[in-house]
Amino acid sequence: MSVQTEQKQGMLFAIAAFLMWGLAPIYFKSLDTVAAMEILVHRVVWSFLFLILIVVAIKQWHKIEHVLKQPKLLAMLVVSASLLGFNWGLFIWAVNNNHMLDASLGYYINPLLNVLLGFLFLGERLRRWQGVAVALAMTGVIIQMISFGSFPVIAFALASTFAIYGLIRKKLAVDSLPGLLLESLILLPAALIYWFAFMESSSADLTLNSWQLNTLLVSAGVVTTLPLLCFTAAAKRLQYTTLGFFQYLGPSLMFLLAVSFYGEVFGVDRIITFACIWGALALFSWDSYRFSQKTKKRLKQQSMNAEIA
Repeated sequence: MSVQTEQKQGMLFAIAAFLMWGLAPIYFKSLDTVAAMEILVHRVVWSFLFLILIVVAIKQWHKIEHVLKQPKLLAMLVVSASLLGFNWGLFIWAVNNNHMLDASLGYYINPLLNVLLGFLFLGERLRRWQGVAVALAMTGVIIQMISFGSFPVIAFALASTFAIYGLIRKKLAVDSLPGLLLESLILLPAALIYWFAFMESSSADLTLNSWQLNTLLVSAGVVTTLPLLCFTAAAKRLQYTTLGFFQYLGPSLMFLLAVSFYGEVFGVDRIITFACIWGALALFSWDSYRFSQKTKKRLKQQSMNAEIA
């Protein structure tokens, strides 16, 4: 397969992944009569079953067995699973309680937090314009805190938990798919206990629900897993900088849905914060593109020099 073909496929996978993530609020809004914790339980249970089918189908069970033999890896996966479960639950609650704009802001902030965590914990150097972008994003939040006396708690909780989750997974020698299956397995006992011991809503008993509602609940596994599979496929085919340009598609769609279809108020405090975040992301994207182009030119020049020598 040619490099160009792989890149085209990667772009299609990336678009599919971020489109699904961006449109996911429509799915969760269709379940707004169901409590957020109950939806989270279904998300964990059906994701686990769906992932088992995929892992068996693509014959990656040996990777699961390899991790199960390493207690330290499992301990770190318990931490990452807890962060992921909290992130999933908060996102569902935010969408179904008219905080979709906060969720959108959180996933705009996330890539900037990734850069900051890489600088603090992975020894990655911040390029000058990356530092300016992070500072600009922080300025937007500080202005909101000082001028309007509020802090975007939901946005930062979503951004920070997913950023820390990503940092942990980056440092763990576990592939994404087996890792997600094990994280779902770790969350499964708590989900099942909550389902059978504490869920008392009318929709908790699947035998009493309409087939339409049950289909929506079971689909939580697909809604959770399918975008991740597309993202993994894209990551294998595209440079990380290229993939980074697509990640703003998801929160942009959430933003449009919140303002245009679900009537969330885009007040002055949010306008200022979003403006700073958008400016920071534009600067960050420009710097990433410029750095990528410089790297390509340097590698090409080195290759030409090697051929001459």
